[in-house]
Amino acid sequence: MGDYVTSGEAFERDTTYIEDRIVADPESVAALPAPPPSKIGSIGYGLSERAQAWPVEAGRYRLIAAAACPWANRTLIVRRLLGLEDAISLGRPGPVHDARSWTFDLDEDGRDPVLGTHWLQENYFKRFPDYPRGITVPAIVDIPSGGVVTNDYPQITLDFSTQWRSHHRRGAPDLLPEETIDEMRPVIERVFTEVNNGVYRCGFAGSQEAYDAAYGRLWEAMDWLEERLSTRRFLMGGRITEADVRLFTTLVRFDPVYHGHFKTNRNRLTEMEHLWAYARDLFQTPGFGDTVDFVQIKQHYYATHTDINPTGIVPDGPDLSNWLDPHGRERLGGSPFGDGTPPPPVRDDERIAAGHNPLYPVE
Repeated sequence: MGDYVTSGEAFERDTTYIEDRIVADPESVAALPAPPPSKIGSIGYGLSERAQAWPVEAGRYRLIAAAACPWANRTLIVRRLLGLEDAISLGRPGPVHDARSWTFDLDEDGRDPVLGTHWLQENYFKRFPDYPRGITVPAIVDIPSGGVVTNDYPQITLDFSTQWRSHHRRGAPDLLPEETIDEMRPVIERVFTEVNNGVYRCGFAGSQEAYDAAYGRLWEAMDWLEERLSTRRFLMGGRITEADVRLFTTLVRFDPVYHGHFKTNRNRLTEMEHLWAYARDLFQTPGFGDTVDFVQIKQHYYATHTDINPTGIVPDGPDLSNWLDPHGRERLGGSPFGDGTPPPPVRDDERIAAGHNPLYPVE
């Protein structure tokens, strides 16, 4: 929220979050050593010095995740892949926030039907009356108290996979296969620093020098990914993992937003043979594309970032029907869900609006 561009400076993301965790066994987790700095490294570790453990309890927590936000989109995908819809309810702010925070303007009377709040800020302040940082999504709220539990998005999806196992659907994929964790750590780290956050460094650069440096780093990583995906169907091999979830939410926004709005315009995603086919493969996999709302994505970036788009005009393009073109990635072998199964169709109350996604055309 607010102005991101600082004249002459490179963009730096504030990565200090509410580090509380929702875990299956709070006492056991509290006894484990504190996690290392890398967020993927927190698997198998305990709590940071600032964190407390909350118990896994179906129906107690509400995930607040705006469809527009790439960090929130991760949680929507993992929640759906693992079948946690009945265990963790979903609140969806609209695509545009005001000076106070994200608002539930898409709900009746502009209030979340479960929490009763209009601004997500209200839920932060119920827990921390003087909360000093940005009001971010995703956030998990404790329904009985109405207070936010955590907004630590890198940890939320890891805990969905590891701590909520007793509530996973039958056939849920293992997004953190033990045999690939050591290799996955540096992949996820590079995807975050150079791609997920790299597009923001380009878009919010405060000087030509900062932009040029960010642009070079981004495209070096994109070329690395293009090469890596030329010989393997997914980032870690023949099945989807947490790493694919984290990369997908940036790729799906690349041509509609980042290419023009953030000036990441060496070329479009559609001009990269392997990355584009890989992105379509994921988009057409249940649990990925059916969480994407292209209309809200464009509304959010172009209407709220008035420092880099002062007119607030939202572009009509690009044509998105090509996300359903055949991808041909089956030739590399593997299966998206490994030994698991696809999730069932999206429940009616969580479907993307008709016309907001080529999977849901206007009838």
